[in-house]
Amino acid sequence: MVSTRPPVIPILENGDHLSRDEFERRYAAMSQLKKAELIEGVVYVPAALRYRKHGKPHSDIMTWLGVYAALTPGLEAADNPTVRLDLDNEPQPDALLRIKTAYGGQSSISEDDYVEGAPELIVEIASSSAAYDLHEKKTVYRRNGVREYIIWQVIDQRLSWFQLEAGEYILLSPDAQGISHSRLFPGLDLSVTALLAGDVATVLTVVQQGIASADHIAYRDWLQSQCG
Repeated sequence: MVSTRPPVIPILENGDHLSRDEFERRYAAMSQLKKAELIEGVVYVPAALRYRKHGKPHSDIMTWLGVYAALTPGLEAADNPTVRLDLDNEPQPDALLRIKTAYGGQSSISEDDYVEGAPELIVEIASSSAAYDLHEKKTVYRRNGVREYIIWQVIDQRLSWFQLEAGEYILLSPDAQGISHSRLFPGLDLSVTALLAGDVATVLTVVQQGIASADHIAYRDWLQSQCG
């Protein structure tokens, strides 16, 4: 007698070597799973996320990016979206900032609601410098053209901001006031010292000052000119 039961879909396991299509099939079947990534053809399923090591830092970063995106027409910030980079890599970054396709951005949103291609900026919250965000994923993001990459190493109390130049990531240093400035997004300024101290009010004050700058106003006008 032929069985009419649907085939059992295997679960995702750390270290599985899968194609992107098989990764998506298994991930879609695990409705209870909130995060999984395919990096260089290998599956990564993170452990439960801690409040101080991930939840609160994640919230602070999203607040900062969200304010900038809300006041910059043509941009979108997103929290934990799956990103199809290439056939071996489908990460789920903690946060991203992208230029909308209609405004000349290098990524798009697929019909089945995934990000296709490299967002302009990605942020990852990592426990320490030993995390794969600073190694395997950094290589993948560089190769696929993510133009700015921020890694917050929470335990080490360190934030690294990389700019893509001539195919390599160059580390951006904060200025004398401890503020880092995006080279791609005018006015996207981050008080690293305030962020690491948990002073979100100062973080927001600094980025709002950047948004009020002449450079940001000119950037907004330029973005509008790109949308035909």
